[in-house]
Amino acid sequence: MAQRVAVNDGAPGSKRTSRVRVAVRLRPYMDKQDEKGEGTCVRGLDPQKLEIINWRNATETLQYQFDVFHGEQTTQQEVFLTSVKPTLPHILNGQNASVFAYGPTGAGKTHTMLGSQEQPGVIPRAVKEVFRLVEAQEEEQDGWDYSVGMSYLEIYNEKVLDLLSPGSQDLPIREDKDRNILIPGLTHTPLSSFADFDTHFIPASLNRTTASTKLNQRSSRSHAILLIKVVKSQRGPPHRQQTGKLYLVDLAGSEDNRRTGNQGIRLKESGAINLSLFTLSKVVDALNTGAGGRVPYRDSKLTRLLQDSLGGSAHSVMITNIAPEYRYYFDTFSALNFAAKSKQIVNRPFVRETVLAPTIAPGKRAREEREAGGSGEPQNKKSKEGKKAEQSPSPPVHPHSSPDSSVLERLLALEKMMMGSAERERLNLLKTVAQSRKEIQMLKEKQKELEDKANKLNKQNEATEKDSKDALLFKTDLPPLLRKQSTAAKPRKQQAVVTPLQVSQVQPLQQSAIVCKPSQFLDKKKRIQTKVGEGKENGGADPPSSDEVNWESHLDSALLEQSRKKILQTLNSGSLKDLKSLQLIGDKKAKLIMGWREINGDFTQLEDLKKIEGITVKRFSSFIKANILSSMGK
Repeated sequence: MAQRVAVNDGAPGSKRTSRVRVAVRLRPYMDKQDEKGEGTCVRGLDPQKLEIINWRNATETLQYQFDVFHGEQTTQQEVFLTSVKPTLPHILNGQNASVFAYGPTGAGKTHTMLGSQEQPGVIPRAVKEVFRLVEAQEEEQDGWDYSVGMSYLEIYNEKVLDLLSPGSQDLPIREDKDRNILIPGLTHTPLSSFADFDTHFIPASLNRTTASTKLNQRSSRSHAILLIKVVKSQRGPPHRQQTGKLYLVDLAGSEDNRRTGNQGIRLKESGAINLSLFTLSKVVDALNTGAGGRVPYRDSKLTRLLQDSLGGSAHSVMITNIAPEYRYYFDTFSALNFAAKSKQIVNRPFVRETVLAPTIAPGKRAREEREAGGSGEPQNKKSKEGKKAEQSPSPPVHPHSSPDSSVLERLLALEKMMMGSAERERLNLLKTVAQSRKEIQMLKEKQKELEDKANKLNKQNEATEKDSKDALLFKTDLPPLLRKQSTAAKPRKQQAVVTPLQVSQVQPLQQSAIVCKPSQFLDKKKRIQTKVGEGKENGGADPPSSDEVNWESHLDSALLEQSRKKILQTLNSGSLKDLKSLQLIGDKKAKLIMGWREINGDFTQLEDLKKIEGITVKRFSSFIKANILSSMGK
């Protein structure tokens, strides 16, 4: 029987929750990758901090802080000792642990996880450490037996492929009743030593899909997951069994197809990789919100397998690999943001423990059979059957009946009893069916009532919306739409040339342009009274005043003629803007003037303006008066 044991019970002194530890590793600067010679865009500040140039403002930098920062000179052993090794002892206590490398293509993820023969990476060092821990526990003779096994798979184009069995097809992903992720049909190989691991792992790694791109000569085209399973069995009673798993994940890097030059099948592979990594980022965002909503683990097979590592029950370590060159700037920037969000995820580890049923030794079984009288059945089983026989009523046996008749009577009684039990079961089943039908009918009636209420509410809402539609038509809560300032260089405005002031002789009073009449200074009440009196004498209509009719007689004839010529010149050669600058001429009238001018030619006199549609005699006189007076006022 499988059961969960709290972390405090299985591992004294450890915490009930475990945060995802995030380490960032900076790849060494490569001149070949920096074609423009721009230098590095990111650098480390201390063992936990780094900074990257702000792409919005090149004079500023953005700082990040993680659990560990590995600089360009960090060795493979230092990465393993500081980031990976502290999580491995949990596997021997029945808990899960995971280590996965994340980052853009060409940032050194596969080098970190696999390494080389001279510089082995995280995977060979972690497996060797697991075997060392197992040997140390066996030497202590703590009453437990240990067994180690491995499985190796890749996710290629959203297909789960077994690398230990290259001919296998796409494997399904399942979940058992204890919410453990399983892959039926995945090869599990027992291991006895690290040398045994090498003989299986190296050929399987060659089966992984790789290809060449513009950014990476040997780019991983799939996500690779190595599973190390440690089973710890207790020798004596109660025969407990604890299972710990170590996931070592080498993720494929996110790719920008404009820079990698992917085409054809490489483009399809890149699409599958980016989609799974995008789902991974959605999972991290959903876990960080903490609203208890849906976490999209099932949207991708990668996140389905990493469900235990992110927000699950594993001790997780993420090693984010970044590149220092400017051509990788936005990939590095997004990787650092993803790492900063991932370190906020909290897992809840527990001990996976199973209590095995005790097995009976062969000698003990033979002794029980002898005690049972050679019947071949254990004593306890025989006693149970005897109790059942006592409880069940048996038919009376006649003393003079033959053995055959007694057996027949027993068979008939047994048949009646069986028939009776079947009939009772049938009646009970009919009762339950009838009861369920009644419940279904009641639910249908409730559903119908709710639908009727919903329809009524919808009709009321539609009526209220129609009433308030006109009132809310021009109302909005949005801020006013403002035009953004353009960053392009604005043309310099042409500066106005100011001519120097010229001294002119003052004209005598009788030659002034406008002669002020005494009537203009009359009292306002007297003028109103005279107008009212004249209107009554003339039958109610107000006649035009003498000022309105003879206004030209009060102006200087030379200035008047000069103003008329200026207006005529504007009408003949002025642009649309010049025409609109005239008094009482709007956009429509200016366009009519230009159209008439194109058809009939220039105006010979100002009176030709009356030929334009909409310009009456009264409007023409008002136009002449307004423009002449405004020109003289200037």
